[in-house]
Amino acid sequence: QVQLVESGGGLVQVGGSLRLSCAGSGRTFSSYAMGWFRQAPGKEREFVAAIKWSELGEYYADSVKGRFTISRDNAKNTVYLQMNSLKPEDTAVYYCAAGPQVRGTYDYWGQGTQVTVSS
Repeated sequence: QVQLVESGGGLVQVGGSLRLSCAGSGRTFSSYAMGWFRQAPGKEREFVAAIKWSELGEYYADSVKGRFTISRDNAKNTVYLQMNSLKPEDTAVYYCAAGPQVRGTYDYWGQGTQVTVSS
């Protein structure tokens, strides 16, 4: 069982930066692939980024490639999403999730954190 709690969301201007954190509980945290997803109002949830349990292997949606960076610290049971050059279309609730594989089904989800980019 893994429990996830996101933090770090907020209001930022266009071009600004935010770093989201996702703290996980459970002794098996480091064995999971971790992903970030987002859901904007009226839209379906979409994949943003993911990282393998071994920290070797990062994956990004085309819309965030080159602007966002996912990383993890297994010693701290935490995964991060550094978001730079933010755009209004990045406005969404961001969720972290844990699963056995980066491209598979994610079994555990956090409650989400709001990111709002103002123009």
